Amino acid sequence: MRAAGGASRSTQQCHGHAKVLAASAARRAVAAPRVRCQRVGSPSALQAVKRPDYVPSRIDDPNYVRIFDTTLRDGEQSPGATLTSKEKLDIAKQLAKLGVDIIEAGFPVASPDDFEAVRAIAMEVGNDVQADGYVPVICGLSRTKHQDLERAWDAVRHAKRPRVHTFIATSEIHMKYKLRMTRDQVIENAVSAVRHLKKLGCNDIEFSPEDAGRSDPEFLYQILGEVIKAGATTLNIPDTTGWNLPHEFGGLIAAIKKNTPGADSVIISTHCQNDLGLASANSLAGAQAGARQIECTINGIGERAGNASLEEVVMAIALRGCVLGRARACACAGAGGACLCALPGAREGRGRDAAAAGVPQQQAHA
Repeated sequence: MRAAGGASRSTQQCHGHAKVLAASAARRAVAAPRVRCQRVGSPSALQAVKRPDYVPSRIDDPNYVRIFDTTLRDGEQSPGATLTSKEKLDIAKQLAKLGVDIIEAGFPVASPDDFEAVRAIAMEVGNDVQADGYVPVICGLSRTKHQDLERAWDAVRHAKRPRVHTFIATSEIHMKYKLRMTRDQVIENAVSAVRHLKKLGCNDIEFSPEDAGRSDPEFLYQILGEVIKAGATTLNIPDTTGWNLPHEFGGLIAAIKKNTPGADSVIISTHCQNDLGLASANSLAGAQAGARQIECTINGIGERAGNASLEEVVMAIALRGCVLGRARACACAGAGGACLCALPGAREGRGRDAAAAGVPQQQAHA
């Protein structure tokens, strides 16, 4: 989101603060000492658990939770915030050092500069394979319009592991007043988008039903089942307006897993906004209910009140996951290791230093 040319001094200060906040927090997270995590009741820390091999639609370790960082996309939608291409590349490098599984690098169709930023991140960060085989997935956000999808794919396709994340609204209020589409038209658009991405050569496709937290669950089961058949590999469930309470959001994730045809063959993800201060709590409730990807940002920055905070989510899983979800295992960071823990067995991704991370305006799904 670009600030207007006549922005006030306070807006410019806000912009500068958000920019420094994201960059400095990411740097501190990488440089900070590692935190030991112990099994409750055990005097010694467990061994670090190896990150599972990356397969878009499944995780061989059923207890592993992927960390999807959207600081460079949703985080940039903080009021008054904007990042240059170089700044986005610098932050992406720090996120890779942090070890996040997926980096949502931007919204390529939003502007030529954002396209170039996403492409640069895909080409550089998305091809920097570490000795242990780790390299982050590089993701670009897109509406369901074919020209948007093509632009997003052209930006991320240079990465070793490219992903396109597409979305369309599914709540009655959004479909009626924003999209002016019927349910059948929304399903048709969603399916067409996923199929088009497959034709382009994209095999890692994330789909979000915008405003899922206020959508009719029966309609969600229907549209999600259709995009799975079309080729989607991750289903992201956004609480777009930050409306849900933890028990409601956890219940929605559980119901989607139970009632959506094919849900057991894809990854279920959460994306929670913080309007009621519950983004991190809702994300953890989603993981307890079976979600195996959590979308978050450094310091929880993002549109309106922000997003789930990466450092809060990671540390809640690392330090309290064994209690929260009757975890079967809890491993901690060693040299080049991972800070891992389970909720109902949910382990956070590599995030080995995330303990210290806490120190163009479009119709986006979040």
